[in-house]
Amino acid sequence: MSDPSPLIPVTLLTGFLGSGKTTVLNHVLKQPGMEATAVIVNEFGEIGLDHLLIERSSENVVLLNSGCLCCTVRSDIFETLANLFIDRVKGKVPYFTRVAIETTGLADPAPILHTLMTDSIVAARYVLDGVVTTVDAINGAAILDRQPEAIKQAAVADRLLLTKTDLAEPGARQIIEDQLKELNPSAPIVAITRRRRSGAVVQHRLL
Repeated sequence: MSDPSPLIPVTLLTGFLGSGKTTVLNHVLKQPGMEATAVIVNEFGEIGLDHLLIERSSENVVLLNSGCLCCTVRSDIFETLANLFIDRVKGKVPYFTRVAIETTGLADPAPILHTLMTDSIVAARYVLDGVVTTVDAINGAAILDRQPEAIKQAAVADRLLLTKTDLAEPGARQIIEDQLKELNPSAPIVAITRRRRSGAVVQHRLL
C-alpha cells in the first residue's frame, strides 16, 4: 500500500427514512464527471440500482453504466474502505477518485465520521469532504421531535437538503427550517423540489 496518490475525498450522505436520499443519490450518479466515484451503500436494493447497473463484478461490488462503482458495507465501514482501496491498487475495481457513503435512514452518522477522522489506516488514504443530510419538509418537524437519530443527522451536516418543499404547507416548511437553524446554524439549507433536483448541490461536495 505505497500508492502516492492524494487523499480520496469522502462525502457522507445521510437523512432519515423517507427523506429522499435515494432520489438524491440516483440523480448524482447520472451527472457528468461522476464516473470516477465509488458509492458505498448498506444494501444495493435500498437505492434501486437496476436501471443504472451494468454488471456485478463481485458479491459486494457492482459497476454502473455511469462508470461509477457501487459496493455494500462488508462488516463495518473500516473494512469496506480498506478493502475498496486495496482493490483499487490491485486493479480489481475501476480507479476511483472520490467516495460517497449513503447511510441507512436510522443510522447515527457519528461512528462513520469517527472512523474517517481518527482511524490511522483510513485517514492515510481518505479525507472527509463533507456531510450532506436530507430532511423531509412535510414530516421533518415531527420526526425531529421523536427520533434522536434524525437530530444527530441534521446536527452534523455541512449542508441540509430540505426535500418535498413543493408539497409542504408554508407553515410546516417554516417550522422545520426554524428547527434546523436552531440545531445547526452554520449549515446552509437548500430547498429541493421534484423539478429542482439536488444533484448539483451534492455534486459540489463530491467534486
